[in-house]
Amino acid sequence: MASGNMIYGMGMLEMGMTMSYEQLLIDAEIVRMIRRIMQGIAVNDETLAVDVIKAVGPAGTYLSQRHTMRHMRKESSQAKLIDRRPYEAWEKDGGKDMFARANEEAKKILETHKVAPLPDAVTKEIRGIVEEAEAELSERKHG
Repeated sequence: MASGNMIYGMGMLEMGMTMSYEQLLIDAEIVRMIRRIMQGIAVNDETLAVDVIKAVGPAGTYLSQRHTMRHMRKESSQAKLIDRRPYEAWEKDGGKDMFARANEEAKKILETHKVAPLPDAVTKEIRGIVEEAEAELSERKHG
């Protein structure tokens, strides 16, 4: 909120000497939550929902209102690794902490993610850069 615009060190442990897939996923979740906060909250007739407040009244519940359902998911952060359920439900499902869930997610990503191939022109350009660097290193070594 102080206008920082760079996030550095995601996934790093031990002052950057170690990289952790689990820490990377945990850090990414925190960044998603921060980005959501930074979007702010729209304040207008639709979001204030004065008509809904009047209709529900002081003893009613908003959870059954269409307006609530329409706005709920986009206004709250949807964590994948943070488990906000009651303790009993969490424990019943195995009591996995955030690191354990991040470990499972990292393994799933590593097993299933398919990287889109680079366009041929980009591959050729990268190959040229590597060959140029190798030639320069060879020249320094033997030169």
